[in-house]
Amino acid sequence: MKQLTKAEEEIMQILWKLEKANVATMIEEMPEPKPAYNTVSTIVRILEDKGFVDHEKKGKGYLYFPLITRETYSNQSMNKLMDNYFNGSFKSMVSFFMKKNDLSTKDLEAILKEIDKNEK
Repeated sequence: MKQLTKAEEEIMQILWKLEKANVATMIEEMPEPKPAYNTVSTIVRILEDKGFVDHEKKGKGYLYFPLITRETYSNQSMNKLMDNYFNGSFKSMVSFFMKKNDLSTKDLEAILKEIDKNEK
């Protein structure tokens, strides 16, 4: 799966939230300053080319919808992060976040509970 640029990911976040939307609706969801219609339209077409988005005809325009779930993309992104920066080691990644982000013992215990729950 291809990686998304920051602008592409912003559009995907909107589509994951709305499930279906035309370009004008996507722009309404964006913070100020709003991008130009043509800019958003171009990004959506790039997302279609990458296989992240498809469309259906609605009147004179199109409604766009995601083909990839947020969870699928998140999992892929996290795996890539772990592989590229932590040699595929979850332990190294957690250790890094503990050192750099002051991960508390309470946070670590919550993570361990989630891991334990998922292993059952």
